[in-house]
Amino acid sequence: MTQPIEIGRLLRAGTTGFIAGCRVNQLSVPSFGALVRAPLGDGVQVYGLIHDIHIDDDGLVRQLVTADGVSEEVMKDNRERRIVPVEMSVLAVGYEQDGKVHHLLPPRPPLSLDVIYLCEDKDMVRFTEKFGYFRHILNGKDVPVGEVLAAHILQAGKARGVDGTRWIESATQEVITLLRDDYPTLMSVLGALADIS
Repeated sequence: MTQPIEIGRLLRAGTTGFIAGCRVNQLSVPSFGALVRAPLGDGVQVYGLIHDIHIDDDGLVRQLVTADGVSEEVMKDNRERRIVPVEMSVLAVGYEQDGKVHHLLPPRPPLSLDVIYLCEDKDMVRFTEKFGYFRHILNGKDVPVGEVLAAHILQAGKARGVDGTRWIESATQEVITLLRDDYPTLMSVLGALADIS
């Protein structure tokens, strides 16, 4: 069994989503559209999709940006040793309880400093067997719907290996069905999906 990949810790949360933070040197693992999980205990895990990653500045960064001739050593020190966190916004898309996946909002959000893990391929495949969680993405406020769906669908397809193409086609058909009455959003999503094929 592989060791789960910790991508950060929870900063703040609500039922519909949460913000996780990590150090800059952990940033190579999480990616836009990735499926993550936060164990709550008692056999419950909250699942979510990363829909935004941002790095806030601080006083030192503001000074370095305007300085002339900043050395590589100073740049490396700022990126690897500073404690300004990278923040990841996560949209809640479901939960697991006692081994059963539900594409509903979780019964409660994770707590501050809970560990957030990147989902392994097997978890991704199990969570994405059905498409009920798409409605959370499509209804997400301040979420770049087309881009998140495209990134997620590509990652979920890759997790399936040789069966990925068939799953991507089924996912695309589901999106078309769900958005049949919302032409502008459908075109935006299909435009983003066209870039993954």
